[in-house]
Amino acid sequence: MTNCSIAYQGEPGAYSEIAALRFGEPMPCESFDDVFSAVTDQKADYAVIPIENSLGGSIHQNYDLLLRRPVAILAETFVKVEHCLLALPGSSVEEARRVLSHPQALAQCHNFIATHPHIKAEAAYDTAGSAKIISESGDRTALAIASKRAGELYGLDILRENLADEEWNFTRFFCIARENNPDLSHLKVQPDTARQKTSIVFALPNEQGSLFRALATFALRGIDLTKIESRPSRKKAFEYLFYADFIGHREDTNVHNALENLREFATMVRVLGSYGVVNA
Repeated sequence: MTNCSIAYQGEPGAYSEIAALRFGEPMPCESFDDVFSAVTDQKADYAVIPIENSLGGSIHQNYDLLLRRPVAILAETFVKVEHCLLALPGSSVEEARRVLSHPQALAQCHNFIATHPHIKAEAAYDTAGSAKIISESGDRTALAIASKRAGELYGLDILRENLADEEWNFTRFFCIARENNPDLSHLKVQPDTARQKTSIVFALPNEQGSLFRALATFALRGIDLTKIESRPSRKKAFEYLFYADFIGHREDTNVHNALENLREFATMVRVLGSYGVVNA
């Protein structure tokens, strides 16, 4: 099996790179737009994108990009976020004056920042990027919050582990491919398809009971809806799209019938993918 390229957003050492390593050879990109373009322009075989965090919630930009770009979800995986406090050798918490990381990581480590008022939190573009900045700056009064892998890659000491306020911190990632080429055969590992999920996005007419009717198409067929949330539509103010995940494959009879039923009254239905999970 060939070693395929996996686009991801961030610097080496980012949690997205940890997810990418499960599927193939990581290829760093600057932005989420660049990640999707790497796949659609055939610069990368696949990509991994964070889609939700157990503490921070959904990454809405990626939900929007899943709808706007011609891609399909092939697999999901979950990465445990284990924030470490990193610094140049010889640095200490007592002498530190600032700590850098992605805004979400800073929020997840609020207790540490609140109990060290002499350390100012500064937002960086990426967790691993903050480690890279500290490594290149030579500033011993600056700290970074990032993964253990980032510390190892950039030659930083780990001053503290398990820095986050909560232990149950996981990020869910999708592995995506071009919509017209949903081929899993080149992935380093194959997803477990024993319990598959399907992700869809749909829009409804602004009528009384339309959402109830949409949910009933799944409930009446015993389909387990694992997630649903709304996002503003870009086409008209105060109209919404609904993103939903449920157990089952799009080709399962009950799922197929539910989707056909939904299409009878929904103004738009798009299946983003049916997929299994890749475990660590």
